[in-house]
Amino acid sequence: LAFSAAAWRVAPRDRWIGWSEEARKANLAKVVCNSRFLLVPRVAHLASHVLSLCARRVQRDWVERYGVRPVLLETYVERDRFEGTCYKAANWVQVGATQGRGRMDRDRAYSAPVKDVYVYPLQRDARKVLGVKPQPRPIRCRLREAGGVQDWAEEELGEAGIGDRRLSKRLVTMAQAFYARPQANIPQACQTRAETKAAYRFLDHPDTSMETILEPHYEATVARMRREAVILAVQDTTSLNYTAHPATENLGPIGYRKDRGIGLLLHNTMAFNREGTPLGLLDVQCWARDGADFGKKKRRHSLPIEEKESYKWLVSFRQVAEAQKQCPQSMLVSVGDREADIYELFELAWSDPSGPKLLIRAEQDRLLAEGQGHLWEKMAQQEVAGIQEIHVPRQKNRPGRLAQLEIRFGKVSLKPPAGKGRRLRELTLWAVWAREAEAPPKGERIEWMLLTTLPVTRFEEAIEKLAWYTIRWGIEVYHRTLKSGCKVEERQLGHADRIETCLAIDMVVAWRIFHLAKLGRETPDVPCTVFFEEAEWKALVAYVTQNPSPPNKPPTLREAMRMVATLGGFLGRKGDGEPG
Repeated sequence: LAFSAAAWRVAPRDRWIGWSEEARKANLAKVVCNSRFLLVPRVAHLASHVLSLCARRVQRDWVERYGVRPVLLETYVERDRFEGTCYKAANWVQVGATQGRGRMDRDRAYSAPVKDVYVYPLQRDARKVLGVKPQPRPIRCRLREAGGVQDWAEEELGEAGIGDRRLSKRLVTMAQAFYARPQANIPQACQTRAETKAAYRFLDHPDTSMETILEPHYEATVARMRREAVILAVQDTTSLNYTAHPATENLGPIGYRKDRGIGLLLHNTMAFNREGTPLGLLDVQCWARDGADFGKKKRRHSLPIEEKESYKWLVSFRQVAEAQKQCPQSMLVSVGDREADIYELFELAWSDPSGPKLLIRAEQDRLLAEGQGHLWEKMAQQEVAGIQEIHVPRQKNRPGRLAQLEIRFGKVSLKPPAGKGRRLRELTLWAVWAREAEAPPKGERIEWMLLTTLPVTRFEEAIEKLAWYTIRWGIEVYHRTLKSGCKVEERQLGHADRIETCLAIDMVVAWRIFHLAKLGRETPDVPCTVFFEEAEWKALVAYVTQNPSPPNKPPTLREAMRMVATLGGFLGRKGDGEPG
């Protein structure tokens, strides 16, 4: 007799519970699977009696062992070999059958045996409890004394609520090791066999998770945000490709074609100030798509927003709203690209006037109210408020150039999409349209249509919103740092849960690297001691200059950054610019 974790997705069970995707992710730990059951002696009614006794005992044992109180049991009975009589006699409910697909059956071979699915509620309101959606995570702002914490890893991760202080110390040690060697694999980063084994035990520990590890970093981010008047909370999604590690469990398709590989999807919200300095992460969502839902994109129009993948934008916006409550003197603006052009997101932003604002690049040529036509048509009728000249950098074979953008802005009233008019209202927003006056000889014409909940009544305000939107590219740089700089797609950990736990550490390390590089450009003349300890900068200078006697005065942050870059091959020529 054995009980284990529940299956990640099972259509009959999920339909019987009736939970949403968000509720399933939050409450799956409350479902326990009876994975083994064998009785050798043939005694009448013994099997059903044992199942009844186990149902009474498993709640208490599960709480003592894992700290979670289960509310539902599940099991799977192979249809061709057994009839499930003992489960029926013990009042288990048959809710359907599997499709005969194994966990790794991405080619839909249907080679596994079909199994009947049985469930047993451990309390009357089991379905109601499992269907409860998680509330937005409250973000606490932890006030820190200047100079109170010397080590950055202790500052960002030292107060993780893992429960065991030894695990917290191990987390800080791993973050320091990953930061010291960001491109190394785990054994190389840990350096010794003992440290490596301890790191793998940490990643496999039931009390370590992505959310638990990132919680203190969220708090540190909010503490930094309180010093800024305007915070740009940029959302974006990226995919992590683990096709090279097909044996890793609980991965899913990451593209819109079968041949695009398998992996995880990652949706982040990162806070930036108006200068583009990354202040830290505010929200992270990581998940694997269900391969069984592949090819069912057409049904998305009939689903509520809560059951769509695009619900991630609303979840992150609510977390930004929690951060706004902790920063009453700052204005938070949620920024997203064209994928965030979701009517329900605008509705959510308008529902709380004291909450964060919204700045989105439009994708849909939406229908306007009061017979104003469509969005692009309406904005084309607006007079040009001014010309903004920007520099377009060189890219591959396209030379750099100066582009002149015609700026138009105005107030627009959006009508809800067809079929949603009964539950969604008309919304008044402000639009800013920046369009290159003349198409360049090579490349595409620059054109941005921005929608915002912030008033735009003057040309200067329109230019300001365009400048804020350009900060969005910072999260693209962060994702490149995460993938190329920290090599997260090369982690070989065997299971998606362990990858997520390790990814949480890598994400904080990637932010630290990005933050250091950005400050090296914005405040180049500050002493390097703001990031480097005395022993670190002295060793760096001695190695680069080949002089065993370091100077008494530390180099500037820019000088130290360029020294570090030379170790990786940076030449520092006149046309090379600053190291990335």
